[in-house]
Amino acid sequence: MTPSPIGVAVIGAGMVGRAHANAYRNASTVFSLDRPVPRLVAVADLHQPFAADAATRYGFERAETDWRAVIDAPDVDAVSVAVANNLHREIVEAALAAGKHVLCEKPLAPSVTDAQAMVDAAAAAPGRVNAVGFTFRRSPAINAVKQHVEAALGPVRSFVGDYWCDYGCDPQRPMSWRYQGGPGSGVLADIGSHLVDLAEFFCGETTGVQGTAMATLVKDRPRALGVAMGHAGGVELSEERLPVENEDVCTFTTSYAGGALGTFSLSRVAYGHANTLKFTVFCERGTASFEMTRPAEFSIVDDTAPDGVRTVFAGPSHPYLKQGLPMDFPTVGHGQNDFFVYQARAFLDQIAGLSDLPPCPDMAHGLHNLRVLEAVVAATDKPVLL
Repeated sequence: MTPSPIGVAVIGAGMVGRAHANAYRNASTVFSLDRPVPRLVAVADLHQPFAADAATRYGFERAETDWRAVIDAPDVDAVSVAVANNLHREIVEAALAAGKHVLCEKPLAPSVTDAQAMVDAAAAAPGRVNAVGFTFRRSPAINAVKQHVEAALGPVRSFVGDYWCDYGCDPQRPMSWRYQGGPGSGVLADIGSHLVDLAEFFCGETTGVQGTAMATLVKDRPRALGVAMGHAGGVELSEERLPVENEDVCTFTTSYAGGALGTFSLSRVAYGHANTLKFTVFCERGTASFEMTRPAEFSIVDDTAPDGVRTVFAGPSHPYLKQGLPMDFPTVGHGQNDFFVYQARAFLDQIAGLSDLPPCPDMAHGLHNLRVLEAVVAATDKPVLL
C-alpha cells in the first residue's frame, strides 16, 4: 500500500530554495513507486516575484511572502528551510513546534549556540524528522568511492580536498548575507561545511584541527538597490560600498581518530572555477579521486591495475543510479541537482518510516559540523614574518 501523500513547502526561493523545489517535484519519479508522493503545497519568500516564479515554475499550489503562513498551514507536513543562515534558527524552531518535519540547509546555523538550540527543539518534537542538507552524500560516484575504500582500499591514510568557486571574484558583485558575519562565516561555512562533512564521510569524526589560514581579498562590495538571485548580480548598485566581514580563502589541516590526516583548500575567488569540488582519498591499498566537474565518474588505482589510474563511470551497480535516472546506465550524465532529488526522496521516505535509502543526517550532525568549523577558526595561525 502506497503511503499517504506528504504536503511539502519550501521556505526560500533563491538559488538553493529552487533546488529544493525542483527536488520535491522530481522525487516521485525516482526508485520504486510504493513510496510517498509529495504534494507540492507552497513556496515562501519575502520577495514576492521570487516566490511566485518558483511556485509556478515547479508546480506548487501557492506562493507566500511570509514564512509563518507556511508554518501555520494545516496542509503542510514538511518544510525545507533554504534561506540565509542567520534566519535558520527562528524558522526551524517554529516549524518543529508546529509539528512539521524539517530539512534545513547547511550550515545548520550561524553559531554553535544557535545550532544547539535547534537540536534541543528537535528533541522536544518527538516523531518529527529533523535533517540537515549535506547533498554531496547523495552523489553516486562519491558513494561508489566509499564502497571501494571500505571493501578494498582502506584504511584511509589521508584526505585531500579542495572546493573552489569564483562567485566572489568580481568586486562589483553586490553585498549579501554571504559576505557578512565574521571569521568562519564566509567561504568556510558556505562551501567548506560540505567538504568537512565529506572528509568525515570517509575518515570518521574529526579529532583535531591545525594550521588555519584565512584571507579576505575583496575588502568591500557595493550595496544592492534590488534583490539578486543567489550569487548573481544583475541589480542596480549604490555608490556606497560596505565592508566584507568574512573570509574569501581558507586553508587548514585536520586529524581523525583512525590516524588519517586531512588537507583543505577553499576559495570563493578562484577565477574560472564556477563549482570545483574535488578530493583524493589516499588509502593503504589504493587511491581514489572524484571531481565535481565530472560528476558521473571517479578514478581509482590499486594493485589490480598496476599500470596506472583507471576511470570508472557510475552506473546502475553503484548507489542511487538504478531507477534514479530515466536512463540509468554508465556514461549518462547526472549532477548536483540530482543529488537534491535523492536527498528529498530520502527525507520523504524517513517521514513515511521507510529505510532502504540512507537517512539524511540529523541536526545533531549539523551541530557537530559547526563545532568542527568553530575549531577551524580557533586554529588560525599567527603569521611569522620573515
